[in-house]
Amino acid sequence: MSEADTFTDVEAVIVEADGGSRGNPGPAAFGAVLKDARTARTLAEIGETIGVATNNVAEYRGLIAGLEMAAELTPHASIEVRMDSKLVVEQMSGNWKIKHPSMQPLAARANTLAPGGTTYTWVPREQNAHADRLANEALDGTRDPGVHVVGAPAPVPEAGTEPVEKDQVQPGGGWIPPTDPPTTLILVRHGVTDHTSSRLFSGGLGGSNPGLNDDGRAQVRATGDWLSPLGSQVDALISSPVRRTRESAEILGEILGQPVLIEDGVAEMEFGEWDGLSFAQIQEQYPDDLQAWLGNLETAPTGGESFREVESRVLAGRDRILADHTGKTVVVVSHVTPIKTLVADALGAPLDALYKMELSPASVTVVSYFKGGYGGNERLSNLRLFNGRPTDAPLG
Repeated sequence: MSEADTFTDVEAVIVEADGGSRGNPGPAAFGAVLKDARTARTLAEIGETIGVATNNVAEYRGLIAGLEMAAELTPHASIEVRMDSKLVVEQMSGNWKIKHPSMQPLAARANTLAPGGTTYTWVPREQNAHADRLANEALDGTRDPGVHVVGAPAPVPEAGTEPVEKDQVQPGGGWIPPTDPPTTLILVRHGVTDHTSSRLFSGGLGGSNPGLNDDGRAQVRATGDWLSPLGSQVDALISSPVRRTRESAEILGEILGQPVLIEDGVAEMEFGEWDGLSFAQIQEQYPDDLQAWLGNLETAPTGGESFREVESRVLAGRDRILADHTGKTVVVVSHVTPIKTLVADALGAPLDALYKMELSPASVTVVSYFKGGYGGNERLSNLRLFNGRPTDAPLG
């Protein structure tokens, strides 16, 4: 990188970093961007694959790559790191312990690279789109490995002019409002089962897989009647493969005149050995496992899935739906955890926001997705309705 001396006068930089795994663990890659903090001009970027890894490992690798670029290209600059990984930001800020052995050496390497005074800021996912794009380009095989130096920093604004804010300058030009019709997902939670009424843990296909009871069927029918004025606007009806969602989707299909398609990605979290048990029973039979699971997005019940694993699966399923039904309106019948996960993602909130949401049986949540933003190619999202029910105001 002979261009390194180009940036020696830069006093402060922003490192934007991200990483992802298709499978968690699965094929993984990271992306990192180095920007002049004064002008928001991109100085350099990198996106590379790292083999099979988890999302968190890939995120740490992105952080390390960004810090390495800063050390090489802007050795005298102060650093602010911006990431949409709450885990990495909190751990590097010293607020959370680093318990997982695969992340401890990565965090140690990042601490070695980060100069004193480095700060870490959590940002919503849409504000980290550049680094996310680099990681996905690497996974898709459309990006060459190695650091790509973009160019010299832009001139510093003259005294008296307004400074350039971090979200005003992005690669690809200025803000472009959406022009194409959005893809709208009408997310419907299934009706109640005997497990729901008894407050028992009900997972996906790996557990007891209960069907709807009479109350659940009545709930879904009422929701279908509520949605029926929108019937002509619905282009597809998609269900999780789990019994209670398939039965709910069949009722909705009769009302909306749509066949039921299946998407495995929006199935409920697998609870493993806890499936069919109450919270009190789990507390009695698996006290240590329960304590480790509560409030921890990375820990899974024995034989089950963690919230992070569910997030990866649900967002991959969401992406398939959006690709297959671009610009359309789709009813998706799913479960508590997947719907909350989609809402957190749509809002750019950390995944642990799902602990603060309540979702009723047979309720309706609506999220729209569209392209716009800087360069016109960012995926943007709007939460249009959350936990709506037939007793609420009519849809319109």
